[in-house]
Amino acid sequence: MRPELPDIHDIWVYLSGSPLLALILTLAAYHFGVLVYERTRLNPLANPVLIAVTLIAITITLIDMPYDRYFEGAQFVHFLLGTATVSLAVPIYKGLASLRGRMLPLGAALVGGGVTSVVTAVGIARLLGANETVVGGMYAKSLTAPIAMGVAERIGASPTVTAVFTVTTGILGAALARYVLDAVRCREWWQRGYAIGVASHGIGTSRAFSVHPEAGTYAGLAMGLHGILGAIAIPWILSMLR
Repeated sequence: MRPELPDIHDIWVYLSGSPLLALILTLAAYHFGVLVYERTRLNPLANPVLIAVTLIAITITLIDMPYDRYFEGAQFVHFLLGTATVSLAVPIYKGLASLRGRMLPLGAALVGGGVTSVVTAVGIARLLGANETVVGGMYAKSLTAPIAMGVAERIGASPTVTAVFTVTTGILGAALARYVLDAVRCREWWQRGYAIGVASHGIGTSRAFSVHPEAGTYAGLAMGLHGILGAIAIPWILSMLR
């Protein structure tokens, strides 16, 4: 006698409550984003992170999955953020030899970009009447996500809101940086990579690596240095001002 097969509804109820579904959804959405990115010949507007975030947001809304349940399954990917950030030491080390004679402009660009990212974001948010939760999330938005969330905790801001602004900044930078840099006639790969690394952290760095290895190396360098500078300077300056 053949065993009775479970009802499809029962199977879905089991899968929707399983953390494995969220992990599969995350990986599948990003893989689809990469395929679209490659099919469009690396068009910056077809950023795989943007596509993946959109697909995941639509899917968990349609299946009525609470974010806490989704994160329970996707937290393994979140855990790897820290590992990926530390691994940036490899391209930074490989690019050290090319820094000779460029330390002054790179240092100025790092400080200028870091200060501009904070002043413009916080200033515009306050000008538009945003509450302190939104303003607090703006301080570290241009740092890579693990560092930005840590800075948010130190300055009394919401790590969740900061993470949202951080990811949004990275996606916009990866999608639009090419057009901005072309408009200002920035042609050198090391300059383009460094600019996007300062402004758009990990997501921008991944875009830079996909376009040119030198751009990726300098983007990784800028991302790492900006993370260190921001982690030290932002809490210290805010404590002085307060």
